[in-house]
Amino acid sequence: MKAKRIFPLLALFAACQMASAAGTLKIGVLNDQSGPYADFGGKTSVVAAEMAVKDFGGTVLGEKIEVISADHQNKPDLATSIARRWFDTDGVEMITDLTNSSVALAVQALAKEKGKITIATGPFSSALTNEACSPTGFHWVFDTYAAPKGTATGLIQEGKKTWYIMAADYAFGHQMQEDLTKTVDANGGKVVGSARVPLGTTDFASFILQAQSSKAQVIALANAGTDTINAIKQSSEFDVTKKGQSIAALAMVISDVHSLGLDKAQGLVATTAYYWDRNDASRKFGERFMKLTGRMPGMVQAGTYSATLHYLQAVKAAGTVDAHKVAEEMRKLPVHDFFAENGVVRKDGRMAHDMYLVEVKTPAESKGPWDYYKVLRTLPASLVTRPLSESKCPLVKG
Repeated sequence: MKAKRIFPLLALFAACQMASAAGTLKIGVLNDQSGPYADFGGKTSVVAAEMAVKDFGGTVLGEKIEVISADHQNKPDLATSIARRWFDTDGVEMITDLTNSSVALAVQALAKEKGKITIATGPFSSALTNEACSPTGFHWVFDTYAAPKGTATGLIQEGKKTWYIMAADYAFGHQMQEDLTKTVDANGGKVVGSARVPLGTTDFASFILQAQSSKAQVIALANAGTDTINAIKQSSEFDVTKKGQSIAALAMVISDVHSLGLDKAQGLVATTAYYWDRNDASRKFGERFMKLTGRMPGMVQAGTYSATLHYLQAVKAAGTVDAHKVAEEMRKLPVHDFFAENGVVRKDGRMAHDMYLVEVKTPAESKGPWDYYKVLRTLPASLVTRPLSESKCPLVKG
């Protein structure tokens, strides 16, 4: 008798879930909200996605748009568990941010299997649109190909040809190290040493000493978030730059500079996909974001807004939430907003757009909080995006 009662209850529960999902298009922001990348994307990326939904109008194809979020804690197994539940029972059609490359690769593979969209705005591994590309997977902001092409090429042209790489010991760091090594070699430089550092390391002393003893002209930090911040702070304590070596922070975002302070970050050169004070459009978004969050957006938050808005425009154009039809429209539609003025979504899922070489201001040059960058030059999309002729993505060759 008890067994017979269970089935109607299960049916009722399932019906309630379907009813709650009906009439709502759900977008998931899945990222690190409590660990080393909490400022990199974090809860403010959720705000950026919500801003895009509001600016779009809040509805599409007669359905309300809802943004939900979760903390993946930088654990691929946890991330795929959350994404599976979102796809299978919660009615989520698109997941964005996905800061942490290992997480992003795992969730993108799951979304491909489930016929759902992913738009990576936080992770940097170029594998997402190279050998691990997906017909429903997109990479929006920055990758491990762009950083070396922008920052490293510029420093080598200044005569700094010997490099030591300090890389985060997971997919992002490994890919950044590989891409940086290729760029250094191609430009006549040489990588004289390297070390792989566990994610979340707080004591960089031994790694810094190794880098100093290498006598490399440049110490490249192929890490991000608090790892980058801690490495730069401790490098300052060891007088790395005062003793003649340069530090290249390959995945630096503006919140890193804010945490470090200009006294420690001044002079760092980096490549960024967005800077809030670059022009009127970027300033307008930055000021709106500041009112909501108390901080200026970095490239991950700005990219999350842009990606979410483009996805919604593609849903409207496709007239459906079917992932493959939406993906087709995403590749057709140009990206023209404060983040990317002439963006193009390629066959491999990479959104190709211009980036910017920036230098961190000195305390004397800054006019106040968040006035941190001097834009040295615009880096054209053709320089900072891997040519399709070099792609390993099956979608390009097919």
